[in-house]
Amino acid sequence: MIILAIDCSASLCAACVYHAHQDREAGIEMGREVRDLGKGHAEHLMAVIDAALEKAGKDFADLNRIAVSVGPGSFTGVRVGVSTARGLALALNIPAFGVNTLEALAAEAAKDFPEKEIFALLDGGRGEIHTALFDARHNLLFGPAAISPEEAVRLAVENNAVLAGAAAQNIADTAAAGLDVVLPKATADIATYARLATLKDAGEKPRPLYLREADAKPQAGFVLPRTGS
Repeated sequence: MIILAIDCSASLCAACVYHAHQDREAGIEMGREVRDLGKGHAEHLMAVIDAALEKAGKDFADLNRIAVSVGPGSFTGVRVGVSTARGLALALNIPAFGVNTLEALAAEAAKDFPEKEIFALLDGGRGEIHTALFDARHNLLFGPAAISPEEAVRLAVENNAVLAGAAAQNIADTAAAGLDVVLPKATADIATYARLATLKDAGEKPRPLYLREADAKPQAGFVLPRTGS
């Protein structure tokens, strides 16, 4: 099974081609392209995908499924990634699978801490932490949810969890409880998204995971008045 994974949830615009074995527990990365853009994912994503396919020696016709990060993360980047994944899946008549960023961070952290609970934490803005808690078997215990930093500290200490993600160090410093911190970044490695997609069964199409509303609001001065009754 050949999987194309794409991630635009943070500053990176990333794609990789991944060959999954029949047992779906292991696989081989065949090619990747990762660019640190900050912004402009829509303009670069197809070129990034093409580069990953070229490095893998594969074409779109060789793909069996698409994996995409559905957030939480950049509102614009997540929309770009999800809409591209769904468009490719429709055109190629193959399934697309959404993998959330917190899930991917926790799965990557679990490689080094297989017997520990993993608490994935991202800065959600507006004084919120976007988080999810997983047990040692990667079962979801809490979230995904937007919570206060104080609540995040409480949950981290109560569960003696390993903290992962861009907000992990701040929560660990506040907790002052000697908690382990790994992967202090906004998204997981692109191959992690591909690997997790191999373990998923077909379900609903990927949709952006938003834990709060977008900061951008329509300007009232440009709203046209309604006419008629």
